[in-house]
Amino acid sequence: MTAALKAWRDMPTILAVAIALVAVQVVVAVAAPLLAPWDPLYQDVVARLSGPSWAHPLGTDRFGRDVLSRILYGYRSSFLIAFAAVAGSLLIGGTLGLLAAYYRGWTDRIVSRLMDVLFAFPIILLAIGIIGVLGPGTFSTMLAIGIVYTPIFARTVRGPALVLREAEFVTAIRSVGAVDARIIVHHIVPNLVGVILVQTSLLMSAAILVEASLSFLGLGTQPPTPSLGLMLVEGRNFLALAPWDSIFSGLAILFAAFGFNFLGDCLRDQLDPRLRD
Repeated sequence: MTAALKAWRDMPTILAVAIALVAVQVVVAVAAPLLAPWDPLYQDVVARLSGPSWAHPLGTDRFGRDVLSRILYGYRSSFLIAFAAVAGSLLIGGTLGLLAAYYRGWTDRIVSRLMDVLFAFPIILLAIGIIGVLGPGTFSTMLAIGIVYTPIFARTVRGPALVLREAEFVTAIRSVGAVDARIIVHHIVPNLVGVILVQTSLLMSAAILVEASLSFLGLGTQPPTPSLGLMLVEGRNFLALAPWDSIFSGLAILFAAFGFNFLGDCLRDQLDPRLRD
């Protein structure tokens, strides 16, 4: 505990702010059932399209559902999908990138060409195509986002891993008979943690935006499950009468994406020696 507090005190202020910002969002998403003042599916018909009040701090939507409660649960849905998708793409893409860099030759050629095929498609179009095959829903959205981000992690890991493979300490370890798996897991991967952390944080931000975009198009999270992108599209027909549904859900998407993007930038500035003063 003392070491953790010392590390926190020694941390640059801007990085501490970024971590705190993301931590608050994660806590809000996890504790949504405790923080939400209403059931996100409860319909208060009498209070339909009512403005912010003590009973409904951010107003209600066209069905009389509490906007604040739906945003809190929407955070939960967005973070769950983004985290699962990015974790899956990191596991698969990072593994493929490591194997391609370490074994090179035909392994590198096959993995690189496969990643080139995925890179040939715009992210949103490829995700829409995958969901079109699997059908709309939470699982298909996770899978689609995970697939489209797999080549990004493969490329991100492959470059530094190629350099590390030829490093002197790896050559020395190999010369004493260390097996490939041990070299990769215990000596190459730990030196890639900084790159992986930065890329993961940035892709979490992008995944939240992609999930919101797919839900906005009706291909992501399906009603009545709360989703920030779904709330945005449901409220657009009532902008003149009751704009708070779209405004607050849009701000929530912006805040969520900004938090992870800000954290990624701060981590990059801290971990990249070329960017230090």
